[in-house]
Order: sequence, then C-alpha cells, then structure tokens
Amino acid sequence: MLLFVGLGNPGREYAKNRHNIGFMAIEAIARKHGFSPLRAKFQGHLREGTIAGERVLLLQPQTYMNESGRSVGEAARFHKIGLNEIVVFHDELDSRPPNAHQDRRRRRRP
Repeated sequence: MLLFVGLGNPGREYAKNRHNIGFMAIEAIARKHGFSPLRAKFQGHLREGTIAGERVLLLQPQTYMNESGRSVGEAARFHKIGLNEIVVFHDELDSRPPNAHQDRRRRRRP
C-alpha cells in the first residue's frame, strides 16, 4: 500500500494558491484513477483507490502545512505504512543546504 500526500492549506481562500499544488495534484490523481469520494479521517481528507494494481491512499491534511505531519503520521501508523511507501506532493523544491563557505565567497562587500 502507498500513501500519497498532497500538502496545502485548508480553506477557499487558499484554493488556487501555488502553495496548494499538492492538493491539486491529489485531486487530479483521484479524478484520473477513479478514487473513492473523500471522507474526513486522520485530520484530513482521505480517498482510496488503486493505481496499476497497487492500493493507494490519497491524503490531503486539513491542518495547515506546518502541522501536516500529524495527519500523515496518524494515517501511516494506522495503516502500518513505512516511510519508503509515502509520496509527498508540495510546492517547494527539495535542495540541500548551502555550503557556508561558498556563500561567503559569493557575497560582495559595498
């Protein structure tokens, strides 16, 4: 079983905001693959379905983004889903922290 998580912020005022691209991705996956209607569970909206024969849960945490780990943790523990079986959709790039030495060399002094 896989857990696909779309990160975003709840509420109509955030619906089309770029920070809700995770929610939009989950909704597109649900439409394309005919997932179940959403239901409230694990502090979020949950849908169930299959993709290529694999059972998949789609979760949209209804906490704000910085609290989404609570929702994801509840779902993962309940269904005994490991970290390697969780895919997170979000709007930020994953990048490694900058090297402090390189940053200092790039700064220009007035």
